[in-house]
Amino acid sequence: MIRAAKSALLAIAGICSPLLMQPVAHAADLAPYVEESVPSVCSTPSVLNRITSKFSHQVGNVPNLPQVAISDFHRIHLRRSEPASERWPIARHYCGAKVTLSDGYDRDIWYLIEEGQGFASVGNNVEFCVSGFDRWLVYNAHCRVLR
Repeated sequence: MIRAAKSALLAIAGICSPLLMQPVAHAADLAPYVEESVPSVCSTPSVLNRITSKFSHQVGNVPNLPQVAISDFHRIHLRRSEPASERWPIARHYCGAKVTLSDGYDRDIWYLIEEGQGFASVGNNVEFCVSGFDRWLVYNAHCRVLR
């Protein structure tokens, strides 16, 4: 009898332990803040290179934007991650960072990585917004859509 009770207790503890290890969300948080140590999906060189390239294209083709380039990324962090599921088949990672521009100023940047949504479903799609450079409000005021 004692052996059966111990087995039941261990089974319950095994089921409940993953629930206890989840990040805690406070009352005002919409989603838990997740900070990962590098390397993470947010600091992948291919993602950062794609952002740098697309930003260069943006400042060259949108009127009245300063002609600057991204010099460096720092304080890269994962803000929220939505794994693929039956209801949401595309995994999404919301990231944030600071970028140093070629004019010496630091700006906030927020970006979204959608897994498997690259050209012809090969690779990842990356959407980004640099604070102050969304002239046409594609990502709403102050890059709110990607935050």
